This record gives sequence, structure tokens and C-alpha cells, in this order.
Amino acid sequence: MTLNSIGLETHKTRLIAEDLNHLLANFQIYYQNLRGIHWNIRGKRFFDLHIKFEELYTDANIKVDEIAERILTLGVTPLHTFEDYTKAAKVPVGKDISEDEKAVKLIVASLTELLKIERQILESSGNANDEGTNSMISDFITEQEKTVWMMKAWLGESI
Repeated sequence: MTLNSIGLETHKTRLIAEDLNHLLANFQIYYQNLRGIHWNIRGKRFFDLHIKFEELYTDANIKVDEIAERILTLGVTPLHTFEDYTKAAKVPVGKDISEDEKAVKLIVASLTELLKIERQILESSGNANDEGTNSMISDFITEQEKTVWMMKAWLGESI
């Protein structure tokens, strides 16, 4: 068993970094979706949603940076091209969405996919005793679960 400079098994951290790269790719698509719906939202709820979508894409941008820096901390290079992102992403791509309910449903679908990926990472980082990744992902999950709940409430739907 080979340990890296931060005391984690090298083999396990490479696998976690691969999973984080998958998350990074999906977060980049989510971020781009948020930018698009922020720019293109129309209708009577424009002012409220425009601000909310900006809040969400600002948060997503911060998380993208945190994920990439964690990948680097684990000794791997983060994905950094749109080609890589589109190949690896499972988050749905939202194109030309300007209607409020479609925009919010896209957010819910995107976060649902991100949460699936994050729960897998949480399990593997826990098994590797990787508290840094575990803590970061746990925080992401907590915030995103709340956002899903709020978006579903806005849609008049239950979790």
C-alpha cells in the first residue's frame, strides 16, 4: 500500500479523482444551464427567477473550482475542455429554455443527477478515509437537497 503526501492510498485517491472529474464535468454542464436560463428567462416571474438563477450559477462556479482543486490535491489533473465535459456529463443540457417551469424542472433534474454522483463519491471517499473529499461532498449534498426541496415546492410538487 502506497500513501501519498496527504496520507491517503494512492490507488484509492486516483479512483476518487476520476469520480470527481466526472462530477466536475456534470457541474460544468449544470453551470452552463444556469447561465442560459438566467439570460433567457421570460415572463411575470422574471425578476425573482433571474436573481435566483444568478445566485445558483455563482454558487455552482465556486463549487466547480472547489472540485477542480480537490482533484489537484489528490494528485490528478482536472478535466478542463468542453469536449471532455460533454463526453462525461449525464446532467441534461437545457437549450433555449425561457419558460419558468421548464427552467426550474431543469434545475431539479440536474441536481438529482449531481446528487447521485455525489452519493457515490461520498461512499468511495468514506471507504478511502478521505475526509477532505468526504466533507466537501457532504456539504454539497446538504445544500443541493435543500435547493431541490425549494424548487419542488415552487413547482407545487413534493420531494
